[in-house]
Amino acid sequence: MSDLPVDRARLKSQFPQLTDADLDAYETVTRRILEKKDPAERGRLTRAIMETARSARAKNESGAALTDEERLALSYLDAMGKMQHTTVESRPRHR
Repeated sequence: MSDLPVDRARLKSQFPQLTDADLDAYETVTRRILEKKDPAERGRLTRAIMETARSARAKNESGAALTDEERLALSYLDAMGKMQHTTVESRPRHR
């Protein structure tokens, strides 16, 4: 049994475009977030991770080297983007 809300195999089957690196980042960051018991702390940590990811993306695009934490945050953001993009694309369109 996984300690995550959704296990790796289910994510991989639902979102086949996720790489092993995407899944590793998702699992690592999600565990960090879930370790926080207070919802406000979870929210602060999530916002901090997403901000780190956005700044890491800009830094990476400029050719600057990323720290391990920046790479992790960016990989997490990329994984979440793949999952959300797939979910949005699979929704029926309303006319």
